[in-house]
Amino acid sequence: MTIRSTTLAVALLLATGTALAAPAPDAPSRVFEPRDVFSLRSADDPRIRPDGAQIAYVRRAYDIMSDRAARSLWLVDVASGAQTPLVDGPSAGSPRWSPDGSRLAYVAAVDGAPQLFVRWMATGATAKVATLPQAPHDIAWSPDGKSLAFLLFAPAEPTRLGEAVAKPDGAKWAEPIKVIDKVTYRADDEGYLKPGHDHIWIVTADGGAPRQLTFGDFDDGGSLSFTPDGRFILFSSNRDKDWERQPTQSDIWQVAVDDAALTQLTHVRGPAGDPVASPDGRQIAYVGFVDRHIPYQDIRVFLIDRNGGAPRSLTDSLDRPVGSVRWAADGKDLYIEYSDHAATKVARLGLDGRVQDIVSGLAPGAGLDRPYTGGAFSVSKTGVVAFTQGDATHPADLAVTTPTGARRLTDLNADLLHGKTLGRVSALPTASSHDGLAIDAWRVDPPSYDPARKYPMILEIHGGPYAAYGPIWASDDQLYAAAGYVVVYANPRGSTSYGQAFADGIAHNYPGYDFDDLMSVVDAAVSKGGIDANNLYVTGGSGGGLMSAWIVGTTDRFRAAAAQKPVINWVSETLTTDGYNYMGPYWLGATPWDDPDIYWKHSPLSRVGKVKTPTLVMVGEEDHRTPPSEAEQFYAGLQLRAVPTALIRIPGASHEAYAERPSQNTAEVSAILAWFDRYKAK
Repeated sequence: MTIRSTTLAVALLLATGTALAAPAPDAPSRVFEPRDVFSLRSADDPRIRPDGAQIAYVRRAYDIMSDRAARSLWLVDVASGAQTPLVDGPSAGSPRWSPDGSRLAYVAAVDGAPQLFVRWMATGATAKVATLPQAPHDIAWSPDGKSLAFLLFAPAEPTRLGEAVAKPDGAKWAEPIKVIDKVTYRADDEGYLKPGHDHIWIVTADGGAPRQLTFGDFDDGGSLSFTPDGRFILFSSNRDKDWERQPTQSDIWQVAVDDAALTQLTHVRGPAGDPVASPDGRQIAYVGFVDRHIPYQDIRVFLIDRNGGAPRSLTDSLDRPVGSVRWAADGKDLYIEYSDHAATKVARLGLDGRVQDIVSGLAPGAGLDRPYTGGAFSVSKTGVVAFTQGDATHPADLAVTTPTGARRLTDLNADLLHGKTLGRVSALPTASSHDGLAIDAWRVDPPSYDPARKYPMILEIHGGPYAAYGPIWASDDQLYAAAGYVVVYANPRGSTSYGQAFADGIAHNYPGYDFDDLMSVVDAAVSKGGIDANNLYVTGGSGGGLMSAWIVGTTDRFRAAAAQKPVINWVSETLTTDGYNYMGPYWLGATPWDDPDIYWKHSPLSRVGKVKTPTLVMVGEEDHRTPPSEAEQFYAGLQLRAVPTALIRIPGASHEAYAERPSQNTAEVSAILAWFDRYKAK
């Protein structure tokens, strides 16, 4: 059977059903429609100047002609809100202020690979600091502003076995064989990895030859930061000889700028990353957890003395996952980002563990298709916090804290959304039928919702499964709602931001009682009214794709389903995913040969014999997280049983970039709607 492109597959589906309604010719649309996805804008990676007067940030947009995301750098004056464009280009990013705020380092592509630049803000002059073979990342200024450290991929010689016959001059031979002998040999969104490792480099900020500081058959990670005296760079790495088989292990290290001498500062069981030295240089804060060999563990903040001693956790009582950590200028507190009940916040964390919230309502600047929680922030020396702020009707904008609250500085989608009626998002609190556990859920009503009518309903399930949805912008949900569906989404047990015990609810038991949670959410939505119980549909991506496939093998209450980038067979998944050294042993607690029963018990493939629901299957052709073979197994099983099905492969799409290109994102939504419409009860 010939696999058709996404465009053709969608065209075939649309021929049998109704997709998103188009406005009359020359009439402006009053609802969010597919073409609007190309016009979305969002703010990301805000970096506030040390004095708090200006913010540099990354503005994300889409180029409709290239069908790709584009990034540019903008400057915002905090007092007036005036915006100034700084750098345009498809890969501009990573703005980083010098310690005195007079210069801005950033990355931008100019005729080739992205390069490291510095801009003198008073004059607007810019200079390329060095010519680099690959894009640098994790840029950090030295305290005196004279140097820049960064991570850069250092290539290595590939492994060879035997000697190839010499190719005659002018001959056109096949590509040479490739020998793979590394544990980590491919990664989603990157494909098969080239031999080599990320290492630390340093270069003078006025330009010069970069100097490599770390070496070896190891990967070094960030975020990089200098000690206050400028003599050392802090970083994270696992330099054990068997590091590739230790997927969660890393420690905090320092490398001397002068002679590249290495010192290991922690000896912990589990990951340790993002080290930051206190202003006096005596302590180091970092994030990580003590590995208990379970599938999910909340990230915590730890503190160590640079002179030695055991790490001390500062957030045990918080019982929530923590993201970024920054020191306050006086060294008495830390600033942290954490998530609580699907709300992402910035807080001050005392060295005694006390938490004081500063602001809530953070939103991620990327991944606008679904309502995942997240966000980014930075802090000035004066204590002003710049952050990305959004909600269910606004993608992430730039905002700052003020003495009386938060103030939004941008409104990037004002023109696009002006005059449009969006789907209304409201809370749908639910108690699980399994044990009464409280489950957060939300409902998106169609823009023209009439309480006297009954609407079809889509249950949209988040991936992860260790992640969380919230009242955040989601273009997919708005498109479903604009097509006349009520959309329901939830955070069943296993979701993050509700504490370790809540996440543990699916440990070594996934799928499990999260199925009961989701069915309880459907019941709650139907009981609230306005939903046609005979027209229920289900979809989701990644973990949500797995759950969609599991649901149709467990119940017949849904008219149709769309399983996107799913896990179908845990044995094949754990041995073909890019994270195979972690997924099986941690998520299911055993290898397939040690406990094949648990693998089969939790595989949707084990229930394919019970499926009656028409089920669409979708996957990216370059997905290395849930490879195409997973979707194809489910498709083949359904075909063998004559269950109505179709397989859509997304050309060039990885797992993480599944909905990155607007043309494919909107085509996916249209295909799902057409599939659901095909099986709608009349």
